[in-house]
Amino acid sequence: MESRDLSYRRGEVEMAYTESPGPAGRAFVLVHGIGMGRVVFAGVGDVLAERGRVLAVDLPGFGDSPEPGSAHSIELTAEVVAGFIAETASGPVVLVGHSMGTQIVAEVARRRPELVEHLVLIAPTVNRHERRAILQALRMLQDLTGEGPKVLLLGLWEYAKTSPAWFLRKLRYMLDHRLERVCPEIEAPALVLRGETDRVCPRDWVAEVARLLPRGEMAEIPGRGHEAIIKSAEPVASMILDFAERPRRA
Repeated sequence: MESRDLSYRRGEVEMAYTESPGPAGRAFVLVHGIGMGRVVFAGVGDVLAERGRVLAVDLPGFGDSPEPGSAHSIELTAEVVAGFIAETASGPVVLVGHSMGTQIVAEVARRRPELVEHLVLIAPTVNRHERRAILQALRMLQDLTGEGPKVLLLGLWEYAKTSPAWFLRKLRYMLDHRLERVCPEIEAPALVLRGETDRVCPRDWVAEVARLLPRGEMAEIPGRGHEAIIKSAEPVASMILDFAERPRRA
């Protein structure tokens, strides 16, 4: 059975998503970062679908999802994602977030622990030691230096779908949100991944995030930067699968 592009509605909010069927028993929900869309998880999702059902969303105002009538904080967006999981998944999921998506999935895991079997944070933002928009922008530019055309073209295409006003509002909410305050309250086993050359998420910050998670651990993705999931599906997909397929212990 092939992947299907579908739509989810919760109140005023509509989210486009792709469902990729897989073996019964496990589901993966994939949440992208600011300015991006579910397409960034295409390769990773294909690999994960060999082991379970995959649901990749376009957050409100990004990708193919329209902007809602009012701005949504990280917390409100997390409520939408939690509702999506509760209504479309048959049980707790492996919840994966990238960049801004890590803030959203962390909030879901904190607020609705019954929905999350395992949590994966890839390139967690925002580094609390550099909580300024100009610094974050400079770090992103540094990170993109030397990236190949696949990463650059896909990034430009996705950013073009987002209105500048919506992007700036979400950036403000990103900077206001405190991931370091959320992590200690998360019950699920959590894997924190960092690209080896990621300048947006320095090693010390990512290690701090992993330490704050009661059941957290950190690993680095060799030869990858902040956009580690775009360049190729591997090794990220295998790292997620290896972690998700461990038995969950209380």
